[in-house]
Amino acid sequence: MALNLDQKKAVVAEVAEVAANAHSAIAAEYIGLTVEDMTALRVKAREENVYLRVVKNTLARRAFEGTDFECMSDAMVGPLVLAFSQEDPGAAARVISGFAKENDKLVVKLVSISGQLLDAGDIKRLASMPTKDQAISMLMSVMNAPVEKLARTLNEVPSKLVRVIAAVRDQKDAA
Repeated sequence: MALNLDQKKAVVAEVAEVAANAHSAIAAEYIGLTVEDMTALRVKAREENVYLRVVKNTLARRAFEGTDFECMSDAMVGPLVLAFSQEDPGAAARVISGFAKENDKLVVKLVSISGQLLDAGDIKRLASMPTKDQAISMLMSVMNAPVEKLARTLNEVPSKLVRVIAAVRDQKDAA
């Protein structure tokens, strides 16, 4: 079903708004996927707060103008599904790469983050990025380590004194 001009403008505006606020974008070729497969992919994307959309490449190019993902425009060829990470930079990469492992008909073509076009193989690196909560947890554990070490060291002085006194008591009891 062909879109009229107003519908095309609405699609471009919607994708442009999402692209302007997204952290990363993935474009994957979906030739051969069934409707059930695409529905499963959409459900998985929705759960991870990833915007997933199939858009004509000409409309996507117009939507990408003036955004960080303008670098993807020249390489967009063939039927592509676009996935944008809304909150977490690695979310779209995790959804697409996880689904591509289960279904070999989904082939990653383009990966972009912060205005840089990456190689399609870099999706694994992007997918392995920690989430915001994981990154905060890692930072807090690094910040907490010196304090814990100081507390253990300070606690060792009285503990050692108690052990020495107990050893002297045991030695006197034995004598």
